[in-house]
Amino acid sequence: MHAFDVLGDPVRRRILELLASGEVASGEVADVVGAEFGISQPAASQHLRVLRENGFATVRPEGTRRLYSLDPGGLTEVQTYLDQLRAGWSQRLDALGTELARGRRERRADASGAG
Repeated sequence: MHAFDVLGDPVRRRILELLASGEVASGEVADVVGAEFGISQPAASQHLRVLRENGFATVRPEGTRRLYSLDPGGLTEVQTYLDQLRAGWSQRLDALGTELARGRRERRADASGAG
């Protein structure tokens, strides 16, 4: 599953927001997203599994509980993709800045030559 497919679901994005603050028990995640989105505990567990299997979350057993935390690996894939897009836009914006500066210089030169 592509990283943006994973992030395309609002429940999974909300879970990542919860995990960003540190380890969270799966039951607590299920309670929060269940209250906010009206989904069952098994559905919340499925979302946690998708996040885990796609490199966005890690799980650590502690007794009978499962503690989830944010895994930066999935976010790195997203960041790499966005950096590639940003690089293309940066070049275009730099070129636009150059053209705007050239236009300002030409206008100043025309204004000083006309006076």
